[in-house]
Amino acid sequence: MTASYADDLALALELADLADRVSLGRFRAVDLEIRTKPDRTPVTEADLATERAIRDRLAAARPDDGIIGEEFGTEGTTSRQWIIDPIDGTANFLRGVPVWGTLIALAIDGEPVVGVVSAPAMGRRWWASRGDGAWTVDAPGTTAAAAPATAGATDAPQPAPRRIAVSSVAALDDASLSFQSLAQWRDAGYLDRLLALSERVWRDRAYGDLWSYMLLAEGVIDIAGEFDVKVYDLAALIPIVEEAGGRFTSITGERGPGNGSALATNGLLHDAVLDALR
Repeated sequence: MTASYADDLALALELADLADRVSLGRFRAVDLEIRTKPDRTPVTEADLATERAIRDRLAAARPDDGIIGEEFGTEGTTSRQWIIDPIDGTANFLRGVPVWGTLIALAIDGEPVVGVVSAPAMGRRWWASRGDGAWTVDAPGTTAAAAPATAGATDAPQPAPRRIAVSSVAALDDASLSFQSLAQWRDAGYLDRLLALSERVWRDRAYGDLWSYMLLAEGVIDIAGEFDVKVYDLAALIPIVEEAGGRFTSITGERGPGNGSALATNGLLHDAVLDALR
């Protein structure tokens, strides 16, 4: 593990344990509170409670770091910023679809260097730190520091993490594409180009949200793209995709999470996809 990020990654994984307990406890709750934000997107009580819990822990563990969160905005202006999406896939969460999760990133001078994606309803977690590769584990348990003590309890065996890597697919006609939703591409003025690209690839699907990018990092699909995304939607994904050997830019080729769109590939296909979407 890269020594300079070891403690930060450990904290990010602890935050994910905390987030999982808060969010999963309200998943499919019959009395779940839901409201609509000014941008017409839904937010649930679980989104708010999860982000509050993460912020409270960061305030204690990293009081000098800044925070950017979807629900409660930005705190601090330091070079180190934690970027949080408490529940990525809120629409799935509120309908009972298990494809959702918490995204936690640490960015230094705007560059995401640590990323954790935890999807407790799917029993999956992914993470990466710069220089240490990308990893996943099935049915992650809580860390000893975060889990409540139970008298007489014994530690259950935990699945071993495994390193992940993108595919080696090098031709568009062999590639699998995930595009999030047709409406996004239509509203961005790119629907015709998406449809043309879909005619060139082997297979197209809309897996959606964090799931597309984690499938890509595992080498299961080869291209993922979307529009109308914010920094907290993408920051945690970037280290995982790139440490798995992939490439992550905007639809028009800019690096970084703040460009309003995302294009992730296995790297081998990236220039061809950029050309197809121009």
